[in-house]
Amino acid sequence: MAALFVDGPLGHSLATVAAACALFTLFVGVVFGRRAVAELDDHLRLIDEARDARNQVEELFAMTDMLQAAEDHDDAGAVLMATAVRLLPGFGGALYVFNNSRDRLDLAKSWGLSDRFEPAAALVPSNCWALKRGKPHINDPAGGTLCCMHQIGTGATVEVPMMARGQVFGLLLLASDAPDALERFNDIRRVARALADSMSLALSNIALREKLRTQSLRDPLTGLYNRRYMEDALERYVSLGERTGTATSVLMIDLDNFKRVNDEFGHAKGDAVLRDVAAQLVGALRPSDVVARYGGEELVVIMPKCTLEDAADKAEILRKRIEGLSEAHGAAISASFGVATVPETATNASDVVPCADSALYAAKQSGKNRVNLSERRAKRDDVPAPRLAVTS
Repeated sequence: MAALFVDGPLGHSLATVAAACALFTLFVGVVFGRRAVAELDDHLRLIDEARDARNQVEELFAMTDMLQAAEDHDDAGAVLMATAVRLLPGFGGALYVFNNSRDRLDLAKSWGLSDRFEPAAALVPSNCWALKRGKPHINDPAGGTLCCMHQIGTGATVEVPMMARGQVFGLLLLASDAPDALERFNDIRRVARALADSMSLALSNIALREKLRTQSLRDPLTGLYNRRYMEDALERYVSLGERTGTATSVLMIDLDNFKRVNDEFGHAKGDAVLRDVAAQLVGALRPSDVVARYGGEELVVIMPKCTLEDAADKAEILRKRIEGLSEAHGAAISASFGVATVPETATNASDVVPCADSALYAAKQSGKNRVNLSERRAKRDDVPAPRLAVTS
């Protein structure tokens, strides 16, 4: 303002200084304004990230809650797919789970398929770097990364092992067709890890329930059905045979001189013999036949829709297969068989097993290592009519 009342060079100098101050003030205001706008944008971005993180946590909690009701791998795979589609749009995926023998992983569920993403129907653990290392692994053929041998297609994938209690239960595979797939995988690594952790617990629970169910039905040593299941199955098969007019046969099997095998070679050898005998029986019978461990070295076979003669022929085949184990185990192994059939030798499910057991006892008394048939029931025509006594 002083420049308005001062003439000459001093006035021009003051005017220049005032203009410079005004420009500096304007510059400072612009800079601080932009910084304020940037801070506001950062604040809004943080709010959006917090909202997204909250939504992800809610989705994961909902997924965990749903997985508690999953009864099998199909249910768990459906929950995983629904959650992954919402949390990871634009990504394909696949769920692999171990088979019963744990030598292969089978494809349980897949989604978001494309021409560049083709999940294999099954994969071997030794061909998967993620399973061998126990860590996530990225397959990017276009980027020249080290790829698993089971990798199919040209799309990039990330594989996350599903582990619980120190055991691997499955594999989560996510795929992307984007050119910046590696960067996208880095962005979703936490969500992918959370999905895998939730699924690993679910798969662990499913495996535990299946194990408990199997233990309630199976003999732990041989893997055969236990006596309780055999008795229930026998009732069902005999009732079905009575309705359809078909025969139901029962084989009672007892290993000969099994105590001597345990005494001479040890109980470990006896257990191995029992397992091999069980494998021979299962391998030679139909899927519909029931093989059970009755107790100790006694085994029972239920054969629906099988006559006494057919059961005897099958028993002879089984006897030879058991005898053939002698060379492999370096010990004399044989078995005696008792055969009974409803309705040919027994009337119902409650007496067919005792009939087969009596026939087995007779086979033992006759020298062992043989098949003995239960006596046929007398037909009504063969039973003489009662004579009436005449009294005076």
